[in-house]
Amino acid sequence: MGWPFCGGRAAAGSSAVKLLVTGATGFVGRHLVAELLARGHQITAVARDQEKARSMPWFEQVRFVALDLHASLHDEQLTVLAEHHALVHLAWPGLPNYKAAFHVEKTLPADFRFIKALVERGLLQVLVTGTCFEYGMQSGCLSEDMTTFPANSYALAKDGLRQQLQVLQRKYDFRLQWARIFYMYGKGQNPDSLLAQLDHTLDRGEKEFRMSGGEQLRDYLPVSDAANQLACLLEHPIASGIYNICSGEPVTVRSLVEQHLEKRSMDVKLCLGYYPYPDHEAMAFWGDAGRIKALLSEYSD
Repeated sequence: MGWPFCGGRAAAGSSAVKLLVTGATGFVGRHLVAELLARGHQITAVARDQEKARSMPWFEQVRFVALDLHASLHDEQLTVLAEHHALVHLAWPGLPNYKAAFHVEKTLPADFRFIKALVERGLLQVLVTGTCFEYGMQSGCLSEDMTTFPANSYALAKDGLRQQLQVLQRKYDFRLQWARIFYMYGKGQNPDSLLAQLDHTLDRGEKEFRMSGGEQLRDYLPVSDAANQLACLLEHPIASGIYNICSGEPVTVRSLVEQHLEKRSMDVKLCLGYYPYPDHEAMAFWGDAGRIKALLSEYSD
């Protein structure tokens, strides 16, 4: 099952590439589906909530399937789902509860069963979104060849899924692309995320914004840029293995907040140190963007 691509994008006059996207209505999914449609691909979008899917601007342009991936799927359903050029697996319930045991006890085995079932039926390419938390409490610039040390249940489950899929490759010939996502922001972000809370504070006209000390160094990326990176990775004819989805540029949390305030031309008093620093991540870390930037450069050549 080949990709009808010319220079990485769908070739003019060719049949559309059929992509199966799970978690299509999530933060990343809603943007990635739009990006893939703009590139000329044919999308089967999978999510649990059809009403939420109907609110997406792309709903009429996709084939939508309301499905609980953790339920027992019939052989006929799996066979139809496997008839795509690639799976883009974004679905992962229960976030941002990173410490809950269900990530390892339920989500990990259920996701592996689902992906394995499609690969057994002939699916040739799988892109799965991982997390920068797989690196654990390591500090500094984090590169894809570093050993992982997941320090919470969510990261442990993601890292475990990657390892199980790599073992599965010994039996089935499929291409695995593992995309470790760092911090993102943009439309549709979790209402409890930093910039969403800041916007809520500004929209209500409040004069103070409570936050941590703000000295953490993080790697932030607009979700639209993340969608572009994921789409380019997916479209690449031979790219496989682990890729950081990141900017490669460390920035303090305080600087990010101040930049957002400047962008909105608004001012509030920052109550620095109101919240403690999180205990599930190192104080200073960011992604090595070398691999993904090398891949992106091929699109600009």
